[in-house]
Amino acid sequence: MSLLLAVALAASAPADLAYAQLPDARREAQAAELMGELRCLVCQGQSIADSDVDMAADMRRIVRQKIAAGEDPDAVRQWLIDRYGSYVTYDPPLSWATAPLWLAPLLLLAIGAWLVRGTLRRRRR
Repeated sequence: MSLLLAVALAASAPADLAYAQLPDARREAQAAELMGELRCLVCQGQSIADSDVDMAADMRRIVRQKIAAGEDPDAVRQWLIDRYGSYVTYDPPLSWATAPLWLAPLLLLAIGAWLVRGTLRRRRR
């Protein structure tokens, strides 16, 4: 009798949202897109959708729970940024702390153009 009760309880238990998809395909698509945009804080090079560490699983669970509850993906992203900092997103907002990340490519391009210009001038002489 207790075995039947355990099987019935296991069958009625909600799926672990860290590893199971939401029943609503539209909401699951929103959650999957958001999880692909969020960085795993442990792995650093992987999104939480691709990472297998416990922290990423917890973040996937949070994203799916909030999306299933009807929250907007942008609000969920902002909640995670408020909680973990802007490093959690692959697209950090422009601020004084992130300005070097945004300006460094422009600076490197300008230096490269200046070097090419100098090289071409020397070759013409």
